[in-house]
Amino acid sequence: MALHDTVQKVTDRIIERSADSRGTYLARMDAARSKGPARAHLSCSGQAHAYAGAGADQDALATGGAGNLGIITAYNDMLSAHQPFETYPTLIREAARQMGGTAQVAGGVPAMCDGVTQGEAGMELSLFSRDVIALATGVALSHNTFDAAVFLGVCDKIVPGLVIGAQAFGHLPAVFLPAGPMTSGLANDEKAKVRQKFAAGEVGRDALMAAEMAAYHGPGTCTFYGTANTNQMLMEFMGLHLPGASFVSPNTELREALTKEGARQSLANSALGNNYSPVCHILDEKAFVNGIVGLNATGGSTNLLIHLIAMARAGGIMLDWQDFSELSDVTPLLARVYPNGLADVNHFHAAGGLGYMIGELLGAGLLHPDTKTAAGDGLDTYTREPKLIDGELSWVAGTKTSLNDKIVRPANDAFQPTGGLKRMAGNMGTAVMKVSAVAPEHRIVEASARVFHDQEEVKAAFKANELTEDVVIVVRFQGPKANGMPELHSLTPMLGIMQGRGQKVALVTDGRMSGASGKIPAAIHVSPEALDGGAIGRVLDGDLVRVDGEAGVLEILVDDLEARAVATADLSAYHAGTGRELFAAFRNSVGAATEGASIFGN
Repeated sequence: MALHDTVQKVTDRIIERSADSRGTYLARMDAARSKGPARAHLSCSGQAHAYAGAGADQDALATGGAGNLGIITAYNDMLSAHQPFETYPTLIREAARQMGGTAQVAGGVPAMCDGVTQGEAGMELSLFSRDVIALATGVALSHNTFDAAVFLGVCDKIVPGLVIGAQAFGHLPAVFLPAGPMTSGLANDEKAKVRQKFAAGEVGRDALMAAEMAAYHGPGTCTFYGTANTNQMLMEFMGLHLPGASFVSPNTELREALTKEGARQSLANSALGNNYSPVCHILDEKAFVNGIVGLNATGGSTNLLIHLIAMARAGGIMLDWQDFSELSDVTPLLARVYPNGLADVNHFHAAGGLGYMIGELLGAGLLHPDTKTAAGDGLDTYTREPKLIDGELSWVAGTKTSLNDKIVRPANDAFQPTGGLKRMAGNMGTAVMKVSAVAPEHRIVEASARVFHDQEEVKAAFKANELTEDVVIVVRFQGPKANGMPELHSLTPMLGIMQGRGQKVALVTDGRMSGASGKIPAAIHVSPEALDGGAIGRVLDGDLVRVDGEAGVLEILVDDLEARAVATADLSAYHAGTGRELFAAFRNSVGAATEGASIFGN
């Protein structure tokens, strides 16, 4: 199938826009490759330090020429998705030794759980943790003793941070090794209903706690299609996972086999062999376009509109929200996974999953088929699925038909003809909306504004029964410069109650919403943010605001907008406590959401 004209046009535009920065980056990677790992050039003392803790691998490191694999791990046992990584280094070392190579844990990176910090002060460190992870990755690999790397990470900011860091060492091959989703527990929609009942005072905290524990009940990724599972999708569409690796549950024989094979594949891709496949060659403009198409076709998390831009810039590739919007306009929505539907990611995987979707999108000409991947040349490899046959890992042809058309559909019979994300624009600035989760009858709201400077003010107004009419709730001073751009997911239950009782309600904010949020039309990531002089800082209570998720319009319907002064706010209470005082340098140097909300390159 010929490549779709829009996909080709957007790709060509990205290549042209990125020519200088991409060329500079690739030249830097070529120079790094030519120098190679510096093990042989280290002093004897330096080598002794590097190998002292390697145990049985010391001699191989000191005298052998086989590859050395660096492990970057985000393991902790506070995140259910990352707890399985505790045993991965042992598996990876075993796999490396089977090839005559070695593997060492090069370093760890922080990994916080947005589910724990929602509505708390710690959420204001969440977005910045992505860049901290990138920095920690750079420190871990700076010893320059590795021929290839594997990256252990799953959740919201962790994978984007690891990708940014990996590209700083983009001359090295890499495979990302996931942990997989936890088994299905209490259905996500049932959990959401209990949350709404609790917010309305209809059930007590004991019922809420029981529901939450039944939903989040074991090791693995949360089963809804939020940011963490969107990350996993991207790693397949962009070629950094092994095919079919994303949604295999933890602590299974297949998961263990995929982990070992990922380690072997990364070493096999090193410059020591004949199949050199570094990260800088895999993550090109086509790979990022494929990722954006996958984001739209699956109805993925809006957080990736920020992360993909930051990830791309780390490799000299310049994306903008218009690229996302144009690709969304031609990408059909092929999946319904909660919050876009009732199924969870386990149901999605069983219905055909990513392999089926990649095949459909390739057949429709919506993906670049000729990309390089960690598994070899060509994206068609990712239509195959892994199996353990007589104890041996192999890949077989994936399903060519959906096994449940209520969850995943073919490209010619999609859930909707356009993708899950919509760029919003108007006199309030630029924003995005996850329209795939919003019912068509709720996508257009025109109502009076109520303006707040933090989410606690919204909760207080709701409890005081002040929000009983049609309303556009504006929450400003939530951008990256103001307070680190926290997610406002804790507002979702009360907004759902308002919508459920017949009100027209929308949210507009320069902050973020969780990748699990849905149902309420939310124009988020408003840029410029209020602290940067954005028009969101000029909205007044009672202003008529139009939020149109169909046409992509975000307008303040007043005549004197430009004449108004921008509001100010005392943000000092948000800049200290729970570690926030440590991130003043980040707030002072961070770029806009449209540029990836990153401290790098601003």
